[in-house]
Amino acid sequence: MSTLVIERQARAQRVSVTDEELIVELDDGRTIIVPLAWFPRLLHGTPEERANWRLIGDGEGIHWPDLDEDIEVRHLLLGIPSQETQRSFHKWLQSRKQ
Repeated sequence: MSTLVIERQARAQRVSVTDEELIVELDDGRTIIVPLAWFPRLLHGTPEERANWRLIGDGEGIHWPDLDEDIEVRHLLLGIPSQETQRSFHKWLQSRKQ
């Protein structure tokens, strides 16, 4: 007999960013707190840029349009920091200085 298992992924409800941490409150009651250093674009963003976020994919991810940053909730749950290459990050950082 086969059984169908449907796993529902936790979804973000609220997001806040301090100078040191990314804090994501999930719809299942958990709160994820990770070091901001995991996400260099957020780390280098202004408080205003960090505060300008929106949920994407019905809360499966978070998007910061001013920083061109997207973070998946499942990556946070798995402890996976930004996978952006140093080259890509430095190119982005240079474009901000222009």
